[in-house]
Amino acid sequence: MEQQPAASIFLALQESALGHLMRSSPALYPAVEILHILGFVVLVGSILALDLRLLGWGRAIPIAPMAKLLLPLSRFGFGLAISMGFLLFSADASHVVRNPAFQAKLLLIAAALVNVVIAHAGPWRRVALWRDEAPAGAKVSALVSLLLWLGAVCAGRLIAYL
Repeated sequence: MEQQPAASIFLALQESALGHLMRSSPALYPAVEILHILGFVVLVGSILALDLRLLGWGRAIPIAPMAKLLLPLSRFGFGLAISMGFLLFSADASHVVRNPAFQAKLLLIAAALVNVVIAHAGPWRRVALWRDEAPAGAKVSALVSLLLWLGAVCAGRLIAYL
């Protein structure tokens, strides 16, 4: 039976020097996994705080300065989580890519990123004009964001069990 080209890409990654290194080092995989977790903790924690503020919690904190603090943190967390996630993926790519929880995680992350683009192209363009409350469009985006990012975390955790 002939391998499909996409499957061979994942097998090649898994069998690469990187994949072998991730599987063979007793300390590397756990260290990378810890960094991956720290990345998504920073990412989702900062997003959670900002989205809850947009939904009306913590009205004493102005939205614009809070966003100025938390958005760079979320970008840093995303970069760390994605880069470490790729390293983890390389250890068993041909198997993990077929895992429905992994597939769901990727779809949820992609949808969350689309939500970010829509939010920043729409309601966030006028953030300087917001008073103490975010407009309805920003609230909808915040609620969608919460659901998608928390769903991605849950799906990611389920990878080990499916």
